[in-house]
Amino acid sequence: MGEGTAFVGLDVHKETIAVAVAEDRRGGEVRYLGEIANTREAIRKLVAKLSKAHDTLHFCYEAGPCGYGIHRQLSEMGHDCELVAPSKTPARPGDRVKTDRRDAVLLARLHRAGELTPVWVPDEGHEAMRDLVRARTAAMESLRRARQQLSGFLLRHDRVFRTGCNWTKKHRVWLSGLRFQHPAHQIVLQEYIHAVDDAAARLARIEGQIRTLVPIWSLAPVVEAIQAMRGVSFISAVTVMAETGDLGRFDNPRQLMSWLGLVPSEYSSGPRTARGGITKAGSKDARRMLIEGAWTYRCHAAVGKVHMARLEGLPQEIRDIAWKAQIRLCARYRRLSARGKPATLVVTAIARELAAFIWAIARIVTPSTRPAAAAAC
Repeated sequence: MGEGTAFVGLDVHKETIAVAVAEDRRGGEVRYLGEIANTREAIRKLVAKLSKAHDTLHFCYEAGPCGYGIHRQLSEMGHDCELVAPSKTPARPGDRVKTDRRDAVLLARLHRAGELTPVWVPDEGHEAMRDLVRARTAAMESLRRARQQLSGFLLRHDRVFRTGCNWTKKHRVWLSGLRFQHPAHQIVLQEYIHAVDDAAARLARIEGQIRTLVPIWSLAPVVEAIQAMRGVSFISAVTVMAETGDLGRFDNPRQLMSWLGLVPSEYSSGPRTARGGITKAGSKDARRMLIEGAWTYRCHAAVGKVHMARLEGLPQEIRDIAWKAQIRLCARYRRLSARGKPATLVVTAIARELAAFIWAIARIVTPSTRPAAAAAC
């Protein structure tokens, strides 16, 4: 029968996992056990071996490209496992030696001391939806690059569209009528146009799948509710919720603002106080959506036709929060602008408060408890 509690640090890589164990007592030994293969069977054997020597096991490893598979396997086996933030793992400034062995030992020691910062681990359904949303972001970036390449090619050859906005029907008709003397240039033009069309079709397909799958997502009620906010469309709402996950884990809106990286950075010492730009921590996609939505508050508070359609069927309490946000944020935008603040700084401040109102709405909406697989049947 095992004795005591052990804290196990795992330095996870694609093929191998370095393992270290720290005993749960003051001055307890921290032992490096070696490397195992990064497979489910090897992990199962490791757990069986450690369980013979210890009553309770607490595992930890750093979040990274290997995902959440190890966390889920250990949790299914009934053991505590924490996924920790690599950027917040304490490190000695003068330490210039980094090996898998030292990393595993450090994780085990810090986990025992309670010095590691765990990250939120989504369930498989939420992870799948987040991957789909990130695939849309990648498709959007591909479309943007394809358009830039086509525009750059035309600019080099003095072919500039001056009778309206780009990427409209009129612009597409103009593109189809372009002719070059050299056949190679004509081929390049057609290839760039095909690249734009393919990227646009890919983006449309992914957005269609998002609209199909969101209704069976556990956070679908929250997505619908936060669209009551001005500047938060369907895609914006899905992106924000997919990236942030369960907002109930934030005790107050300031924690959400900090997680999103919308708070000012600071480096103060003694009598000196220095604050800089926002920290840009957390998800850049969620932050970008909030900042894009914040631009809509430069106009006076009003409920337009599209916004009114999103409000239909929502509880009055949510509508009241959304209207209160409009009144406050539109007035704040005008007030900050009148003080001569740069537009980008004003919009960032509005986005920070917009996140707080989204947190307030999410706190009063109950997520769906239906499993995605059951709802899809």
